[in-house]
Amino acid sequence: MALECIYESNGAVARITLNRPDRLNSFNSALRISLLEAIEQAEADEAVRVVILTGSGRVFCAGADLSEGFPDNIEKQLVEEYKPILAAIHNGRKTWIAQVNGSAAGIGAALAMTCDLVTMAESASIYMAFAAIALIPDGGNTWLLLENMGYHRAFETIVEGKHLSASECAAYGLANKVLPLEWLDGETSAWAQKLSHCAPLALASAKQLLRRVRHMTYEEAIDAEARVQQDLIETADFREGVRAFFAKEKPVFEGK
Repeated sequence: MALECIYESNGAVARITLNRPDRLNSFNSALRISLLEAIEQAEADEAVRVVILTGSGRVFCAGADLSEGFPDNIEKQLVEEYKPILAAIHNGRKTWIAQVNGSAAGIGAALAMTCDLVTMAESASIYMAFAAIALIPDGGNTWLLLENMGYHRAFETIVEGKHLSASECAAYGLANKVLPLEWLDGETSAWAQKLSHCAPLALASAKQLLRRVRHMTYEEAIDAEARVQQDLIETADFREGVRAFFAKEKPVFEGK
């Protein structure tokens, strides 16, 4: 039996591939379990700095596998089985790149959007499939859409069950880069490698600050930045960055 989720690492870059192409990488119980394990493995590996998340075949993730039916308690499933996956990426210290090779639908869209960076194939899309079956977006989709698109566009996308093209996703701030499909893997990998040479403590701190400051006042954000800056200025990586700057060399950051 094929693995539901494939984990690979190459130095400081790890790659997690959803591997149910015959079911459009839709979530069943086994995929939920194996994906969470892969995320936890990446976050625990001190050598890994950047993680690429993608899907096998022609689709990124079609959301929940509806052929399995719905659980008796959907609230329990969302909170206990999906939330840990999404929160582990959202709150993690690694930099996560969603490499969206095809459609990201339903909770699969949330999986892509909760990553720190998103690359999309020109033919890829984000699809809010819920309205067609008389449901609302879940998995944090409402929060993610509102945060990036604003209320009116988010509401329109939800109630019309819209397919957002890759170019629309880029325009709305849901994607960073839109690429021809044949370039997607190589360009995303190259970007991940480039980011893996950045100072990992600074990257993790920037991620955590951006996740937090949206709930702060301007003055509170300045205070939070000051506290983090004090921590970072005491690191060996800061000293290495200053040394390399004056020596006109590329710094080698060790995450210390």
